[in-house]
Amino acid sequence: MAGSFVAVRGKPRSSPKRSGGGGGADPPLSLAMPTVADLHKTAELEKFLVEAGLYEGEEESAKREEVLREIDQIVKEWVKKVTIQKGYSEQMVKEANAVLFTFGSYRLGVHGPGADIDALCIGPSYVKREEEFFVMLYGALSEMEEVTELQPVPDAHVPVMKFKFRGLPIDLLYASVSLPVIPPDFDISQGSVLCDVDEATVRSLNGCRVADQILRLVPNAEIFRKTLRCLKYWAQRRGVYSNVTGLLGGVSWALLVARVCQLYPNAVPSMLVSRFFRVFTQWQWPNPVMLCAIENDDNLGFAVWDPRKNPRDRSHVMPIITPAYPCMNSSYNVSTSTLRVIMEQFQFGNKICQEIELNKASWSSLFEPFQFFEAYTRYLVVDIVADDDDDLRLWKGWIESRLRQLTLKIERDTKGMLQCHPNPCEYADPSIQCAHCAFYMGLSRKEGMKIRGQKFDIRGTVDEFMHEIGMYTQWKSGMDLAVTHVRKKEIPLYVFEQGCQKTRPPTPICAEQQDQSDKNDSEVCTTTASLVGQLKRKYHSVGGADVDSFKSVRRASVSPACEEASIQLHDDANFGLTNCSTSPHGSEGSTVSGNSCAAVGTIGLVDETS
Repeated sequence: MAGSFVAVRGKPRSSPKRSGGGGGADPPLSLAMPTVADLHKTAELEKFLVEAGLYEGEEESAKREEVLREIDQIVKEWVKKVTIQKGYSEQMVKEANAVLFTFGSYRLGVHGPGADIDALCIGPSYVKREEEFFVMLYGALSEMEEVTELQPVPDAHVPVMKFKFRGLPIDLLYASVSLPVIPPDFDISQGSVLCDVDEATVRSLNGCRVADQILRLVPNAEIFRKTLRCLKYWAQRRGVYSNVTGLLGGVSWALLVARVCQLYPNAVPSMLVSRFFRVFTQWQWPNPVMLCAIENDDNLGFAVWDPRKNPRDRSHVMPIITPAYPCMNSSYNVSTSTLRVIMEQFQFGNKICQEIELNKASWSSLFEPFQFFEAYTRYLVVDIVADDDDDLRLWKGWIESRLRQLTLKIERDTKGMLQCHPNPCEYADPSIQCAHCAFYMGLSRKEGMKIRGQKFDIRGTVDEFMHEIGMYTQWKSGMDLAVTHVRKKEIPLYVFEQGCQKTRPPTPICAEQQDQSDKNDSEVCTTTASLVGQLKRKYHSVGGADVDSFKSVRRASVSPACEEASIQLHDDANFGLTNCSTSPHGSEGSTVSGNSCAAVGTIGLVDETS
């Protein structure tokens, strides 16, 4: 079945040369073979991962194969229909073809139960993404009973069609290459596939090409897979697995693990996990991580990652470079704030691994979940509301894709003094019936910064963020959001994992009150409604606040009638909470403007280390 999804396991071409300077030409750090103790620890680690449910059963695996075969047949039939509609000859119709490749965790062999499948459809030059893929194929899929939650995202950095097929999540990309007929044995590894295509198509093609190169460049693919499966699970447990929020996505984790495999070619997974943290706690960012030399192709002419030539590349704080031409930085979303978060977790992992090596800890200690809601004293909350689940999925996707920009804007406007930790998880209050969810961002001052009387005014920052959210072209009535500031004590109970309890129940706190038992927190008197109240009264004014009529962020995203309440903190810094109202859409006379709110003012942080 060459050319279909099975083609992902085809014979690779020769591997590229490895390079120096953080890349693969550096000699291995150690050729040491595993000891009996290393083999024993590896067996314990693998047993832990099996018991954690990271491997899917044969039945689910067979279902994936069957679903991919069906999608493969659907795209083949779709291309033939397009060929007929465009009036091509009978011979062209007979030869019309599309091929389906997988990429991501499924292609690398590290997917788990319930994981989505990343797939790429490659079609001929006359079948276009905008006209045929997002119109004709979308229409065909929307009429199928097997397809649910169909969501086209044509404007994404990598255009994608998201849906579930028989309950299995699929992310389907499309690439139209410069061939009139796609052969059944199409070889995606050849550089010629990049001829005469746009950059969005290059990005679509490179998911498969990068995965193949990674598997070619590691000394032992099976050991690489086991180690990557372990570290992906660790990253998810520790809250640092998310490309969209500015942390590290699947490709970046695969590249980091592959580099450690190159540095320790004879190591087994238990050794590699320990060395992973040892290497990357000491890594001098922004020195890049590379598996091989960066290739240039003057004939194709695509820009490759090169901070010497490209000013934008110089701003990357944690470059992790893909090995397939054109080489790109897979971690370009990482900011100063999120790099700090990632490095803190690397240090945690390194400490626990040292204890495991000394038999002072078990593998379960490494995978303890990060207690996000105990880590900070103050948080930003982005509440998202829509009329139904379908609208929420679209609205949430747009807002989530912009959250990284909020982090960057806060860094910019506070000169890096105030840093954000975006939580990649979303939360929903089970007691509220309307379609809604919330994202949280922990706030902290830059490490080592001592403040006396320092204030951070991010009202304009949030205002700018709300304005950009308002640019959403598919906005519908009922799509609303609120950006608010909360203290740790005000975090609602439903966000905590089942069985976890807050250190103290939430109670109304006013500026005049001082909780002497908690010297690391501060007191805030907020007159904005609770998150629950905002959702329940989403078409009314914010609970108790003196609010003017809602205004479009396109014209006036923060009401001029904002009132600020400043209070004194333990470290003499000030916090001001501003009761403002904004709506990403609508106008003063609109009857459908939602209850979108930006309730954020000047922020003062206590010394969390005191």
